[in-house]
Amino acid sequence: MAFVRTFFKDMDPSEMGFTYSHEHIVCVPPYWSERQEDDLLLDSRVKSQKDVEDFKENGGQTIVDATAVDYGRRVEDVAEISRETGIHIIGTAGFNKSFLWKADLKPTLKSLVGDYRTYGEWIENASINRLAEFVIREVEEGLEGSAYRGGQVKFGTGYNTISPLEEKTIRAVARAHLETGAPVHSHTEAGTMALEQIEILREEGVNIEYLSIGHMDRNLDPYMHQKVAETGAFLSFDGIGKVKYAPESARIEAILQLVDKGFEDQILVSGDTARKSYYKHYGYGLGLEYIIKKWVPRFKEEADTKGYDGDKLVRKIFVDNPQRCFAFKK
Repeated sequence: MAFVRTFFKDMDPSEMGFTYSHEHIVCVPPYWSERQEDDLLLDSRVKSQKDVEDFKENGGQTIVDATAVDYGRRVEDVAEISRETGIHIIGTAGFNKSFLWKADLKPTLKSLVGDYRTYGEWIENASINRLAEFVIREVEEGLEGSAYRGGQVKFGTGYNTISPLEEKTIRAVARAHLETGAPVHSHTEAGTMALEQIEILREEGVNIEYLSIGHMDRNLDPYMHQKVAETGAFLSFDGIGKVKYAPESARIEAILQLVDKGFEDQILVSGDTARKSYYKHYGYGLGLEYIIKKWVPRFKEEADTKGYDGDKLVRKIFVDNPQRCFAFKK
């Protein structure tokens, strides 16, 4: 039987309701902390929780927190937010991308992975299978030794390249997926290297229908989107609200083009809120309420105007598709 793994329970996918498929709630990435990049430090449980409460007040029910071990997860803080708000939160096992691995390894991880100085040193010296064992442990036992188990496994790659260490983590995450049945998520830098990631996963025997690929709206190329969709992967349009990268009209058009081509069952939408300046209650931005409160009505209006059923597409993208995407396949 399919199930979705949240911080507090394994549940039937039908319990997810309206879902954001890629967010960051509380995290202090070592790489950015060492460089004093304050905007990239989501360091207040109280402020982040207020944004989660806004999401709930507007009808939201589940958030996928895509923060991996090398991006400064605050597992206990996120669990407390889930407990206090009642929002289902799915945690993430696995890794991000190689430039972040220059940062010092979190001291609490040394007892779990060995006495390495940086994330890069750990990944370089560990075998693929040892890295896979770490990811499996985070899914089956708990994130960073906590009681809260991961509900998806993740890897990432750089801009127009996949480094040798990134390929190593792709293979480790693939093996962890095959062992646990956890859904797979990938970070692409500016929407590049998705097809190359898929080829490596195929070499490891992964069914690509169990994969969601992040940041597809950072590369608004209809040809590339179609080629990715043809593999069976989910495409995550997770930059909503970030008009510095593209106008919302372009994202909506790209989504509707995929619908036209018959890929409406493979579309996810979220905000990837990984900066203080994206959050409302840090005193800056649009906040977690933006998509559900403002973007969804606009999307419905544009879809209806162009002859689609906007309500049906919203349910598909935010309810039906996440239920399939984030279900364990064992």
